[in-house]
Amino acid sequence: MANFLWGFLFSGIGAGFFLYGRKQTAVVPLACGLALMAYPYFVDDVVMTVAIGVVLVAIPYFVKV
Repeated sequence: MANFLWGFLFSGIGAGFFLYGRKQTAVVPLACGLALMAYPYFVDDVVMTVAIGVVLVAIPYFVKV
């Protein structure tokens, strides 16, 4: 159940990044948004779900292209 809730949270954040990236034509938030929406389907461990999600959320703040 925890994996589902974390996946739901990160997918929601990913949808926001995706919409922002599409509207601003910014590649990094767009790609991170797609990754945030897709990766919870492939990761079963809760700790890995949170770790990957935090890294993907942080990437657009540190990488400016």
